[in-house]
Amino acid sequence: MTNTQTAKLALADGTIFTGKRFGAVGTTEGEVVFNTSMMGYQEILTDPSYRDQIVTMTYPLMGNYGVCGEDTESARIQVAGFIVREPAQLHSNFRAEQSLDEYLRDNGVVGISDIDTRALVRKLRIDGAMNGILSSEITDDAELVARAQKVVGLVGRDLVCEVTVEKEHSWSDGYQSVFAGPKPLGQKKPTKKFRVVAFDCGMKKNISRNLIEAGFEVTVVPAGASFDEIMAHKPDGVFVSNGPGDPEPVSYTIETIKKLIEQKIPMFGICLGVELIGQALGGKIFKLKFGHRGGNQPVKNLDTGRVEITAQNHGFAVDIDSFNKDDVRITHINLNDNTLEGIAHKKLPIFAVQYHPEASPGPHDATYLFDAFYRMVQDKKPVTKLG
Repeated sequence: MTNTQTAKLALADGTIFTGKRFGAVGTTEGEVVFNTSMMGYQEILTDPSYRDQIVTMTYPLMGNYGVCGEDTESARIQVAGFIVREPAQLHSNFRAEQSLDEYLRDNGVVGISDIDTRALVRKLRIDGAMNGILSSEITDDAELVARAQKVVGLVGRDLVCEVTVEKEHSWSDGYQSVFAGPKPLGQKKPTKKFRVVAFDCGMKKNISRNLIEAGFEVTVVPAGASFDEIMAHKPDGVFVSNGPGDPEPVSYTIETIKKLIEQKIPMFGICLGVELIGQALGGKIFKLKFGHRGGNQPVKNLDTGRVEITAQNHGFAVDIDSFNKDDVRITHINLNDNTLEGIAHKKLPIFAVQYHPEASPGPHDATYLFDAFYRMVQDKKPVTKLG
């Protein structure tokens, strides 16, 4: 790829970054955030949790292994825009089907390269994630800044309704149908299958695969599925997925979760899932200054004392002090800022984590949580120790 077309990123505070067009020609807007992963750009691009966000990669080189359709986390690219320091001129990977630049262009996703991403990330860490506009069409700085200041933020918006499935469906593909090699969770295949209904609030494919490998039959339902629709499947357990944006407006899912909790249905949540379950249990939500995004986030498991390196992608969190401590215990905390990373109910079979144990992209330190969910569904008892 050789390209000299100018592209500009304007932030709502008036800051302008000028670089080269990368990906599609066009103009896009959203909340500008950063991800600290060194690889996994394709999984990041297709993660529904990034809806309406312009993602900056802190690692300088992206695209060196190209793009493979097998590695997507959803049916389309979800990010609003993509920012890299240096896109690879050549990619090398026997599985690759096209370059990263071609992938963005084919999907109409605007990007920018050749800017000082260190300066941009430093600004976002100091001032917090902020709205911006990215364009390879508009060259007037004043116009770009004016438009960036009018961008609607994430707070108060329901983005789950934009990424959830339209109709329920069964999921049957585990890792063995996609990847060669041993089962990633490392344990024997369970002999008994349990039926799990999964709320798709923007669920990544590899979460479904991990549920299958852990021993579940998975039925995926829209985020707006009613209590009666869930119970019609006679579930042994319920899963609440990751997803984008502010969790507070997703009240329809929260109300259904409350009814399921009353029925003592075993429940496991990931990322947005812990925020929705947390609210159903009386917790309060707040927006993080710049969020946690990357495949190298340290989390302490309070049950074992071990530190896990985790994959994360969230800009909101549950207030660690907002729960009734007689009912809910804290199981995990983030070692960077001491925010909540996991909860478990003391009296009911419910637990949830803020990070991504399916590890796509990222480490596999936390895959034990899928086995813990299986055991909880099997025993129908609260978990007393995770790990």
